[in-house]
Amino acid sequence: MSAAGQAKYGSPGGAGEGVTPSSTRAYVLVPVVVTSSDSLFAHDVRDAAARLDEAVGLARAIDLEVVGSAALTVKNPRPATLLGTGKVEELAAQLRASDVGLVAVDCALSPVQQRNLEKAWDTKVIDRTGLILEIFGRRANTNEGRLQVELAHLNYQKSRLVRSWTHLERQRGGFGFLGGPGETQIEADRRLIQERITRIRADLDAVRRHRALHRKGRARVPYPAVALVGYTNAGKSTLFNRLTRAEVLAQDMLFATLDPTVRAIVLPHGRRITLSDTVGFISDLPTDLVAAFRATLEEVTQADLILHVRDISHADSGAQAADVRRVLQELGLGEEPANLIEVWNKLDLVEVDKRVPLLDRLKAASASLEVDQRPIAVSALTGEGIDDLLLAIETWLASESTTRDVNLPAADGAGLNWIYENCEVLARGEASEDSLIPLQVRVPAVKRDQFEKRFGRLTAKARA
Repeated sequence: MSAAGQAKYGSPGGAGEGVTPSSTRAYVLVPVVVTSSDSLFAHDVRDAAARLDEAVGLARAIDLEVVGSAALTVKNPRPATLLGTGKVEELAAQLRASDVGLVAVDCALSPVQQRNLEKAWDTKVIDRTGLILEIFGRRANTNEGRLQVELAHLNYQKSRLVRSWTHLERQRGGFGFLGGPGETQIEADRRLIQERITRIRADLDAVRRHRALHRKGRARVPYPAVALVGYTNAGKSTLFNRLTRAEVLAQDMLFATLDPTVRAIVLPHGRRITLSDTVGFISDLPTDLVAAFRATLEEVTQADLILHVRDISHADSGAQAADVRRVLQELGLGEEPANLIEVWNKLDLVEVDKRVPLLDRLKAASASLEVDQRPIAVSALTGEGIDDLLLAIETWLASESTTRDVNLPAADGAGLNWIYENCEVLARGEASEDSLIPLQVRVPAVKRDQFEKRFGRLTAKARA
């Protein structure tokens, strides 16, 4: 990325710039596993430098003062410490010399690995999951968001009770003959956590029902729903603001948006739609977090059209796109959703001499796709390509709906209600002498069969 580009979008993880002297001094460690055996480190196909930049950005997002960072090759991950003994000791000396108070390890650590590294380095250790949970906890602004983050955190904490409670060394279960230290206290803590999890799930079920009512209310004025998804910091909120003229927080920081925002907009040819901005995804997004945010992500699963926003200027854009597709698959949308269009964003950050090859890639990616599913290159910041994107949205929606002229008996109140709840009424005339109400309606593809069964004999020929 050019220096000019950095100036416009800010430096990665800019939330951590200008930290106060009281900030925790942190070291960021990125293990790059190169073993050919099965590995938990699925993201090791990524560019190591890009992974390191992202990990530092995550640390700075919670105002850690990053005093050092490194990407280390790990040939044989050790069950006890992940790293070999020599490397653990070498890092211990380095961390002491730098007065480091926290080490962020960019992978999923087992409770045993986390506890052993803390003892070896005499400092707090947090893994990628814990770091992401901490960011989400700070960024959640609504009651729903806070509940979702707390649920994910409690599920994470429940598996780590052995290391979470330092006071347990002073506790003994039973008479001390069975189990380890603190067994009784651990069981009590686990029960308290489970009770809290149960309460939060009940609260989130209520949130889900409330959100479903909102969607049902929007369905009464049945505008197509379009949802933005993408890797964190891909520019979704900037694009959302460009399309809706809203003022949603759009900053160059990881997870700037956690709480969904929905706005109604009018497309160039007059068609109304609702557009939603959702939480950004990231590689190795904790499963508990995906599950906890399912109520929020239902805005995506219920959308007529999904716009997958990609930062096309990023070195790991392809790997990031694969991560997004994996999360969509976890949500039950399939590996390649038919109702998805890729939006290649941040075109303004692509150097001029690299634009032609990039657009050639776009053309090649489009060759095997239908016209209404081809990627669109844009800059949400400058507005370049936005007209093409709006046209692509209109084209896709038009291909998924049919316009019908209906002469509905005035006495058929139930039929009229069905049309208003499931279709878009484009025009309505006065009832004729024979008590027929002329309607022009746009029928979504998913409602077409029901519409034909109920009103087929009353309709004129479909229009394109």
